Amino acid sequence: MLSKADNDALCRVGRGTPMGELYRRFWTPVVLADEVGGPDSPPLKVRVLGEDLVAFRDTNGTVGLIDPYCPHRGANLFWGRNEECGIRCVYHGWKFDASGQCVEIPNSPEGESYKDRVRLTAYPTWEKAGILWAYLGPADKEPPKPNYPWIDLPDTHRYLKRFEIECNFIQAIDGDYDPSHAYFLHSTLDGNRTNRANSQQFTTSQGVFEGVTFFESEAEEKDYGLCFRTRRHNGTLRRVGTSHFILPSITTAGIQGIGINANNFRVPKDDTHTSWFRLRWSFDPLPESELNEYRYGGFIYPELLPGKPLPVENKSNDYLINRHLQKTYSYTGIKSFTIQDLAVQEDQWGPLADRSKEHLVKSDEMIIRYRRYLLMLARELEAGREPVAPFRPDAFYKTWNEIQVEQDGTVADATRQPQAQPVRVPAAAQED
Repeated sequence: MLSKADNDALCRVGRGTPMGELYRRFWTPVVLADEVGGPDSPPLKVRVLGEDLVAFRDTNGTVGLIDPYCPHRGANLFWGRNEECGIRCVYHGWKFDASGQCVEIPNSPEGESYKDRVRLTAYPTWEKAGILWAYLGPADKEPPKPNYPWIDLPDTHRYLKRFEIECNFIQAIDGDYDPSHAYFLHSTLDGNRTNRANSQQFTTSQGVFEGVTFFESEAEEKDYGLCFRTRRHNGTLRRVGTSHFILPSITTAGIQGIGINANNFRVPKDDTHTSWFRLRWSFDPLPESELNEYRYGGFIYPELLPGKPLPVENKSNDYLINRHLQKTYSYTGIKSFTIQDLAVQEDQWGPLADRSKEHLVKSDEMIIRYRRYLLMLARELEAGREPVAPFRPDAFYKTWNEIQVEQDGTVADATRQPQAQPVRVPAAAQED
């Protein structure tokens, strides 16, 4: 269990908090690039790390991510006009470019000379792999752009969706390091013979739910975060899995396939709301079966409400739980794997769990380890020691899943992996 002080330090992400400051040292996914629209599209409300912002793409295609409140009288620029390389406040016509600089003050005679003294907070942005990234930390600490094995793959090799969930980001991450929950939460009552995970996951003929009875995990600190190796036993089959915790909050978890990799990004909107970026990718073009699941499946990706990043099955409608299905087929009575997770994550002693009430056991070793690791880094930053991971961007390239199955002494790799790129460490980080 965690003390209240440690739980607050781990979970709260506003500016000035230990975790909020640590998170702000990294380039952060904010929204999907498509959500911002094309040049001169309507502005988009954005909330990330407890900050309300507005994003807009100007006439030249440059994306601005700025303080939403006009410094004249505080009107919200979300109502503004996006036109001619800037966003114009509809209250009095003050206009700002993507860098936050005021470029026009049309309602006052001193406007032409005064505008250069008016600037909004604006954060650096980067569009890559279908994501709008931003850096929200101190300008003099801005790190290089991260490098992931999927970052430069063409669209035919990856896809992702973003949806919003109603809980703290740590609650969602915890589920990725809980190896025993799948054998209950995601199971079917027919011995998992018709469980859809068996056709999606790399596995042996026995299926992914083969009656695991014991777990043991070990963790190794890496340049990018943590590497976990977990052994699962059921008496005859031993499954050995490797997963990663990639700073600040990316996991290599989820249903995998042969040559198909999964990543989850849990980005805090604030202390009780999270943006979940769910990515699937391959070093080869994705097969049609994968693309169909992405477009129409509703199993790995839940159906979203029209025009909103909110699942149709959500907390407000009890995730459309079917009690008859729960008695006759599904352990939960909830259809989508993702929604099964949300049902138990969004309300663990509320949207921000009180972990002083927890009673953790051996199968929770990975959860314990990554939490302690994040707390350690946050406390070190409080004490003045900057994290080095943001300045080792190529270290991220080594973070792909290795799913292995051991049986009768034979080991089989589930994924084809490229040659790892060398790690380049800037001089500023070498002394650490």
